[in-house]
Amino acid sequence: MSNADRHGLIAQAVRESGSVTVQGLAELTGASEMTIRRDLDTLAAQGVLERIRGGARTLLLRGEEPPFALRAREAVDTKRRIAAEVSSLIADGETVLLDSGTTCLEVARLLRQRPVTVMPLSLQAIHLLGDDPGPTTLMVPGGRPRAAEGALTGPLALASLSALRFDTAVIGCCGLSAAEGLTAYDLDDAAVKKASIASSRRVIVATDGSKLGRTAYAYVGPSTQLHTLVTDATAPADEVAALEKGGTVVKTA
Repeated sequence: MSNADRHGLIAQAVRESGSVTVQGLAELTGASEMTIRRDLDTLAAQGVLERIRGGARTLLLRGEEPPFALRAREAVDTKRRIAAEVSSLIADGETVLLDSGTTCLEVARLLRQRPVTVMPLSLQAIHLLGDDPGPTTLMVPGGRPRAAEGALTGPLALASLSALRFDTAVIGCCGLSAAEGLTAYDLDDAAVKKASIASSRRVIVATDGSKLGRTAYAYVGPSTQLHTLVTDATAPADEVAALEKGGTVVKTA
């Protein structure tokens, strides 16, 4: 098992169980307890978990958004398939608004070196697209980055969005249902998503099926504002049917 795979398995175990022991993780992964201790120290330094005597525990309270470092390790293959489908829907020459989040970061990887204009709403995607962009035109918004998340929010981010119009907005998702609409964990993030939708001719939501049927804290808008949803095969069939009935095109990656 590679380090990345082992770290992903450890992060998942901590998130699902709340707390785990070094011995339990050694049995789960087949690694030595010494290796597990090093892994836990590394993951704690990245903000994925909290190190405690004899093991580790989750940093999350009920209803909190998992940290970026943890989400970046989850369902990587699924996110890449979703990103590939989203990229295929974007034509050369388009102006694209790219939301924050791990799935949208995978979209940024695919848009790099393409003849499109992109304004990312996260520091991670800005850094990625700014590194040898080639034919890509990078637009950098204002805003205040959320701690450990890199998402740009606040009055300057909203002002950047209100001053521009985009062909396509690619939006990440914390929760989405036909009945409750699009929701986010953070009020500032929700405000940016609202402004992103208002500034764009077409809205593509990119999310794995685990977010469908869920509702987070901050309301963004009704599902009828969404032109296309790109998700995976784990999406609940009833939610997919309800979204399609409301006019959203659903594509499964």
